[in-house]
Amino acid sequence: MLASELTLPRKRFTRTEVDHLIDSGFFVGQRYELIDGDLIDKMGQSPPHAFTIGLVLNWLASFIPTRQIQIQMPIHTAGEDYDRSVPEPDLAVLSEFKAEYQRRHPRGDEVLLVVEVSDTTAAFDLSRKAVPYARAGVPEYWVLDLTRRMLVVHRQSDGKLYRHIQMYSGHDIVSMQGRSESVRVDAILPQEG
Repeated sequence: MLASELTLPRKRFTRTEVDHLIDSGFFVGQRYELIDGDLIDKMGQSPPHAFTIGLVLNWLASFIPTRQIQIQMPIHTAGEDYDRSVPEPDLAVLSEFKAEYQRRHPRGDEVLLVVEVSDTTAAFDLSRKAVPYARAGVPEYWVLDLTRRMLVVHRQSDGKLYRHIQMYSGHDIVSMQGRSESVRVDAILPQEG
């Protein structure tokens, strides 16, 4: 058997274990998110990544109240993912702002849209990260792929996966499901070069 064929055991974390590590100060100065039991390093953002978050935020804020827009804040997942995944999307649009978010994070079914900006993480964001969002009831999940300069829109969750996935390039126009406000994809991407 080749070394590449070996499957080494790994420690899969739960939400409770990660909370204990955070409370103990283990992650001081570091950012991680829990996806399917794996701790994913939320590396520092490149300038294009941070700039793109700002572009999307400005567009969303033109028609959504800003208190309904979250930037890099946790979302509660559902069912089997509840104890294994605590995603922190780059942006999330809440269906409404609730005072109870002082005590808990919004659930996926309380979110209208989740946006991930991907420069080095596109494959992960388009596969493993889409699953807990679909299972949590997030109706719409966007991945802005900076490398390929495209937007991948996921809609129509069946409770396990998104059934409708569509790719948009630079000059294509897109809008949130059920909204008339639209934007050209290249208006929410940093300029080339």
